[in-house]
Amino acid sequence: MIYKKHIFICTNQRPPGARVSCGEEHGSALTAEFKKIMKNKGLTIDMRAQRTGCCELCEHGPIVVVYPEGVFYGKVQLSDVEEIIHDHLENDRIVERLVISNR
Repeated sequence: MIYKKHIFICTNQRPPGARVSCGEEHGSALTAEFKKIMKNKGLTIDMRAQRTGCCELCEHGPIVVVYPEGVFYGKVQLSDVEEIIHDHLENDRIVERLVISNR
């Protein structure tokens, strides 16, 4: 099945003392929250949220990536999940305040 939108949430966990990682910063909780809200809204037929390994943008973590647009969101908090789902997934409006800039 090809999904209309595919959401990847970094859950990478590094050893203690290593570079910060999204898994330490609640990546797994973000994944669960995306899945729960998407299921409650009936979005899981056309869209899928899943955990992923390292995106190599650890300093911006927790990272969420939305495809097919290829939008990278950084410093995502549990309180941001509803906004990303409503604005980006349901209404195709990027949540600019969370976008990781190339600059």
